[in-house]
Amino acid sequence: MRRPAHHLLVCGSFRGAEAKGVCLQKGSHGLVAYLEAEVADRGLDALVSTTGCLKACDRGPVVVVYPHGAWYGGVDEEVADEILDALEEGRASGAHRIDEP
Repeated sequence: MRRPAHHLLVCGSFRGAEAKGVCLQKGSHGLVAYLEAEVADRGLDALVSTTGCLKACDRGPVVVVYPHGAWYGGVDEEVADEILDALEEGRASGAHRIDEP
């Protein structure tokens, strides 16, 4: 498999065998589907994945973008669009950025 230019990690709230955290309750799984559709529609070279709990529950839903290493909190579809817009422009978005997880 060829490595994509960008990797978007969406907190899936998994703790052990169950998804039960705040990001899940705030719609992170729907966000995964939205991001995957937008990445495809925009033709971005990016992979979207879910993760275990990222331990930033008070800031959820949380998305981490690599290779930038940028963490974003309170991500909804509008914020996701800002993040993807920035990736299309070759930069990391400053909106909803979490400086330290």
